[in-house]
Amino acid sequence: MLKKVRGARKKATLNQTRQETIYLAIQALQKDASISVQLLCKIAGIARSSYYKWLNRKPSPREMENEKFTQVMMTIYEKVEHTFGYRQLTLHMRKQTRKTINHKRVERLMKVMGIQSVIRRKKKKYTNATPQQVAENLLNRKFHADAPNEKWLTDVTEFKYGNGQKAYLSAILDLHDKSIVAYVLGRSNNNPLVFQTLKRALQAAPGSSPMLHSDRGYQYTSFGFKKLLDDNNIIQSMSRVGRCIDNGPMESFWGTLKCEKYYLHTYHTFEELERDIEAYIHFYNYERLQAKLNDLSPMEFRTKAA
Repeated sequence: MLKKVRGARKKATLNQTRQETIYLAIQALQKDASISVQLLCKIAGIARSSYYKWLNRKPSPREMENEKFTQVMMTIYEKVEHTFGYRQLTLHMRKQTRKTINHKRVERLMKVMGIQSVIRRKKKKYTNATPQQVAENLLNRKFHADAPNEKWLTDVTEFKYGNGQKAYLSAILDLHDKSIVAYVLGRSNNNPLVFQTLKRALQAAPGSSPMLHSDRGYQYTSFGFKKLLDDNNIIQSMSRVGRCIDNGPMESFWGTLKCEKYYLHTYHTFEELERDIEAYIHFYNYERLQAKLNDLSPMEFRTKAA
């Protein structure tokens, strides 16, 4: 019986959402295109009396609240270039309005407005290089750190710009707060790119000696990289062969960055790409909220922990 009641409520909510969408569409088309209400109602298959009843109704307190929430939602949605789904929108709306908003309500408002998040693209597969030296998987998918600079993840990802030219982004992520500690964007995927990233991370967190986990890319398995780690008392950990999930949070960040910024634009120059990546990483560190960080941004979470 309880399941039937819930099913009926859900069905009623969906029908109400569809009707609301139709009424809003008629209202918008009538204003923008000056099409008669009679014709629009006929096309939509609804009675004119039903539309005018909706149009002249007195909005309930909840409807008025939904209108305010919708304005906040659309402002956030436009700011992030249409990339957020209902989960991220819910976090940011809660923070901005300082009200408890259920994610299902946000999902319904998104349906009314006809918006959705960007779908991520499938990741390409790459051939592994022959390593000079390897390390054990000491991290072992334990993606929790009790303090900042205890566990770092690192990787390199590829971008394209101009006429098939390539750029490479090397970054280090702190598992404590999922912040990007350091990053370097270069035109070549080589050892200096990775070495410079680690040096910048050590400058940003002086005196740190974390565990550093990576895949088995040739830069990370080189003797030169191992020496740099040893010189700074950093413990090395590596993913197993063909196990991308061993470096899961880092892979997740690449997907988020590309989905919410890179795939939305066409870049003609290295400088354009560099500008957007810098802007996004700053946004990610300081503004993008995460449910696993108690609805805070990485740097807010780090500050509270300190």
